[in-house]
Amino acid sequence: MSRMRPRPAPRPGASKILPRRTLASTGRRLRRAGARIVFTNGCFDLLHPGHVALLQAARGRGDLLVVGLNDDRSVRALKGPGRPVLGQRERASMLAALECVDYVTVFSERTPLETIRCLEPDVLVKGADWGAREIVGRDEVLARGGRVVRIQMKSRVSTSRIIDRILRAEVPRGGKRGARAGAR
Repeated sequence: MSRMRPRPAPRPGASKILPRRTLASTGRRLRRAGARIVFTNGCFDLLHPGHVALLQAARGRGDLLVVGLNDDRSVRALKGPGRPVLGQRERASMLAALECVDYVTVFSERTPLETIRCLEPDVLVKGADWGAREIVGRDEVLARGGRVVRIQMKSRVSTSRIIDRILRAEVPRGGKRGARAGAR
């Protein structure tokens, strides 16, 4: 892998959570300065180790990472009633707090296609559980000379599995059912 340039940081005092149009102009400015923009997206309903590993791996594919986040309405349309567990503001704030994430933008469509068209990322990243032809925005990124990267995940953790586990009140190995760790 080539040596990475220093990370183009958000301007002092600026939020890492930006509307799509603002992010597009920020992206153009950073690209002119030589930055390679990586984009990934998802619901990130309950942030877990699998998400963090994917985001860290995605960030390693370029100079800055932009995460497209499904808004609450689109998560409900994709995942069903009862989802998202956390609202879009909380989810966006958690993503923005991660060191590997440079910017977050929230989109309302079922897919990130309009965000990808607006941002024009150099690299589009998804988990390897997505088939190469299933990746939304693939054709647009490749047509611009960009790359599409599928990252193999080692973790078998998923938000749905976490929710199911909570609903079944399973206890982690070695834990005691009903015991409250650290309760006083």
